[in-house]
Amino acid sequence: MDAIYTAVATATHGRDGRAVSSDGVIDLQLGIPTAMGGNGQGSNPEQLFAAGYAACFGSALGLVGRNAKVDVTDAAVTAEVSIGKQGEGFGLAVVLRVELPDTVDAETGRKLVEQAHQVCPYSNATRGNIDVQLVVE
Repeated sequence: MDAIYTAVATATHGRDGRAVSSDGVIDLQLGIPTAMGGNGQGSNPEQLFAAGYAACFGSALGLVGRNAKVDVTDAAVTAEVSIGKQGEGFGLAVVLRVELPDTVDAETGRKLVEQAHQVCPYSNATRGNIDVQLVVE
């Protein structure tokens, strides 16, 4: 792969620390979610992954929509990232909920979402590694 862009971020003190991007745009307090025994103060890796995946998938959907000459500019993508026990360690699972504009019929929308799933770098990185469910709304 020829890299077009490289993001750099540093986290200290794990899930209960701080994450900072090299350009300073991201500077977040991290906190363990209450469901995992923490106080819920601060963001967490699952939220950050969900935000990144949703944004990236939305861009991929826009690309395939433009190529198909279908306007999906008002689409919204919600990523639900779950963490849980998997064997001796932990694993992730994702549900991508794609809300398409009313002007896009169900069949066309489903095809575009499936095409976006083939184009999106996050989808390509997770394919075969974690369960990703696509829900078209």
